Amino acid sequence: MKIEGRLARWLIAFGVRLLRVWERTLRYEVDDRAGILGKPVTENYIGGLWHNRLLIFPLVLRRFLPNRHGAALISASRDGDLLADAIRRFGYDVVRGSSSRLGASAILQLTEMLASGRDVVITPDGPRGPVYELGPGIVFLAQKSGAPVLPMNLEYSRCWRLGSWDRFIIPQPFSKVRVLVNPPHHIKSIGTPDEFEAERLALQSAMMALVEMR
Repeated sequence: MKIEGRLARWLIAFGVRLLRVWERTLRYEVDDRAGILGKPVTENYIGGLWHNRLLIFPLVLRRFLPNRHGAALISASRDGDLLADAIRRFGYDVVRGSSSRLGASAILQLTEMLASGRDVVITPDGPRGPVYELGPGIVFLAQKSGAPVLPMNLEYSRCWRLGSWDRFIIPQPFSKVRVLVNPPHHIKSIGTPDEFEAERLALQSAMMALVEMR
């Protein structure tokens, strides 16, 4: 059944309120290897997070990085319409596109946001996977914009896993959340397809280094 119109907006508003209440029950532990929490914004980043950790991520950013502003890349699909609405309710901008096939328009919008002093967040294995396989779009964007990628991850002491392609993770109430941030990853100059693939795999490895629960 397709949900749209007033009912969709009501369900999204209710879901966002419920998620805010849910998130307040969680306990946090932060491992900031990049040293950016509580610091003035001197550089803008492309935040990289695996798709199955996405649920409470906007609230984590608001809690620990309230001085940073930015946008999320959201799929241009019909399901992406609902997610885009929810992301805007958390106070973030939205750019529509796929992390595996970043079109010229999306690349331009994201590059302009980075140049204007905002961060962007991409789930590089979304929206359809394979899980933990980094799509080329984030590498293209890093190369075009010159911005480093900030690998990030959320680990949970207790959670539920959905039956989706990425076994999407939902933290259980009153569980502990570990917020992990690795140092910025800079994409090297790329001149050949082999060099591009080497950079893609290097970034994928940097992100996977933070993953404990697969």
